[in-house]
Amino acid sequence: MDGLETLMTMARTDFVERSPLTRDALAFAARWHEGQTRDLDGIPFVTHPVEVGCLLHEAGYSDEVVAAGVLHDVLEDTEVERGELEQRFGPEVAGLVAAVSDDPAIEDHAERKAALRAQVGRAGDDAAALFAADKVSKTRELRVRLEHGRFERRDRLKIDHYEASLALLDELMPGHHLVDLLRTELQRLQGQPV
Repeated sequence: MDGLETLMTMARTDFVERSPLTRDALAFAARWHEGQTRDLDGIPFVTHPVEVGCLLHEAGYSDEVVAAGVLHDVLEDTEVERGELEQRFGPEVAGLVAAVSDDPAIEDHAERKAALRAQVGRAGDDAAALFAADKVSKTRELRVRLEHGRFERRDRLKIDHYEASLALLDELMPGHHLVDLLRTELQRLQGQPV
């Protein structure tokens, strides 16, 4: 079984197989994230975007939003540019990915994350849902780090960003399943010794 087949199995192939757009997005993300691994456990980084796509699919979002979830880190973490995403996946998908991508020109971490939250706040409901799914996945990953006693100073900055993200999402999408899931994950995270 090759890497893409393994990822498709992990990504509950039923929804990937039903959507050529999501299948193409997964292949594209797997290619561009190839060789990248999660800090936590060394598994392929693309498992994070796959989880984000799964969360969005399970919440009933369109193929375009799910595909954007699978692609959401390619602008930040690879050499892919927005024009390439637009050409390959269309303006809706590219716009959603751009809406949840950091501005690398902002050097200060807190300022960059505040700008990102403001950007998401202006981008609409689908971008907010994608942002929420991303934060759910990243909070889960951080909780596992803490459970294994691998807390680092930069993790405090992540927690601050995730909490501020929850406050924003509560305003944008009160009572939404993904927002409630993020709240639950943050509560579980806060129950961990730091």
